[in-house]
Amino acid sequence: MTQRRKFLKQGAAAMMSLPLLSFDHQKEWSLTPLQTNAPKDETYWGMVRKQFPLKEGQTYFNNGTMGPTSGYALDKMFHHMMHWNVEAATVDYKNGSGPELLTGYFPYEELRTKLGNIINCDFKEISLVQNATFGMNYVGMGLDLKKGDELLNTNQEHGGGFGAWQLLAKRKGCVYKQAIMPEPANDPQEIVDAIFKEVTPKTKIIAIPHIISGFGTVMPVKAICTEAKKRDIFTILDGAQCVGHVSVDVKDIGCDAYYSSLHKWLLAPAGSGLLYISKEVVGDIWSTIASYNWDNKDDHGFRLMQNGTGNAGLMAGYDAAVDFFNTIGQDVWLARVKELGKYLRDGLKEIKHVTFYSSTNEELAAGITTYGVSGMSGPELQKYMWEKERLQPRTVGNEMLRHSVHIYNSKAEIDTALRLIEGLG
Repeated sequence: MTQRRKFLKQGAAAMMSLPLLSFDHQKEWSLTPLQTNAPKDETYWGMVRKQFPLKEGQTYFNNGTMGPTSGYALDKMFHHMMHWNVEAATVDYKNGSGPELLTGYFPYEELRTKLGNIINCDFKEISLVQNATFGMNYVGMGLDLKKGDELLNTNQEHGGGFGAWQLLAKRKGCVYKQAIMPEPANDPQEIVDAIFKEVTPKTKIIAIPHIISGFGTVMPVKAICTEAKKRDIFTILDGAQCVGHVSVDVKDIGCDAYYSSLHKWLLAPAGSGLLYISKEVVGDIWSTIASYNWDNKDDHGFRLMQNGTGNAGLMAGYDAAVDFFNTIGQDVWLARVKELGKYLRDGLKEIKHVTFYSSTNEELAAGITTYGVSGMSGPELQKYMWEKERLQPRTVGNEMLRHSVHIYNSKAEIDTALRLIEGLG
C-alpha cells in the first residue's frame, strides 16, 4: 500500500512538471490542413476524418445523439483548462481575465457574432445556453401565458422537446395538444395540414422540431411559421438536430424563437447550445435565471444567458468548434452531410427487405435515415452490425434503426453497412 501511494505521488508530480501538451501528445491538431483549395473529394474527406480522435476500426453512425468533437476543439479546451489552473495566481479577475475563469457574467460577443453569421441574425438576438432543452425552457418559462391558452407540439417530439410545454400547461392551466405527424412523411403540405388541423383561435404557441429527432424529417418550417404569423401565433423551433446539419436562416424561416444543441451536428463539446429570439418579441420574454444583467434592455441575448459560474474552458472549445466548421465552410460541410445521407438512402432503396420509416423525399431528408429490416428487431440489427464490422448506429423503439452520417464518415463505411444489410435477405 505504501509503495502504491509513493507511485501515485511520484506520477502526479511528474505530470505537474510537464509542459502543457496536447491531450494527444503524439499529434499536433491544427486547422491548417483544412485550409486548402483541393477538390472536396474522398481524399479530402479522408483527411478530415483524421482531424477526429475516433478509434480506428470502429465506425460511429450515431451523430444524432452526440457528435464527436474535433481534435482541434478538444485541444483548445484542454489547453484553456490547464493554463488557467496552472496560472491561477496570475489572474486579475477585475481587470480583464474574468472571462478566462468563468462564464455566466460575460457577453461573449465574438462567439455570438460567429453564430449569428451562421444562422443569420444579430448577435444580440443570441444567448449561449447549455443545450436545446435549456433554450426551450428559457422561452417557455419567460412567456406570459394564461389559463386556457393552447400550446401545440407534435407527436414526434424528442423527450426534451415537450417537457416545458407540459409543465406550463399543468402549472398555468393551459391546454397542451399534439399534432399527429405522417409516418413516413413524404409530402410537405401533408405536414403543414397536420399542424393547422389542431390550431384554434386559442392557440398561442406552436413549438415543433425543425428536424424530427427520431425520423430525421426536415420539416417545412418556413411555410408553418408564415401561416402562424398570419394568425398571430408565437413560433418556437426545436433545432437540436439542425445547426451544422442543414441550412438554418432564422430570418428567412420567420420563427420567433429557435434553439439548438451544437454538440450534435456542429461537433462542439457537450454543453454548447444556442438560443435565438427575434428582437421583435424578445422584450416580452421574462428572464428565467437572474444575475447582474437580468434586466439588460440593450442586449437581450446577454440578459437571457445570466447563468452564474460556468466552465470557461468549455466555451473555448465551443468557439474552436465554430472555427473548425467555418474553416471547412458551411456550404461544403452541409453538402457533404446531404451527399452521404442520400448515398445511404439510395443504397437502402435497392434492398427489398428494408422498410423506411424516415422520409425518402430528399426535400425532407438530410443526414438521418431511420429504417427497419424484415425479420430483425432494431436492437438485434444494431448488435449484428457491431459484432460483424464494429458499426454503431442507434435503435429507435423496437423495430427501427436510426443511421446518422457526418463529415467524418466515408462512403466505404456506408458500403459496409449496406453489404451487411443486403446479406440479411
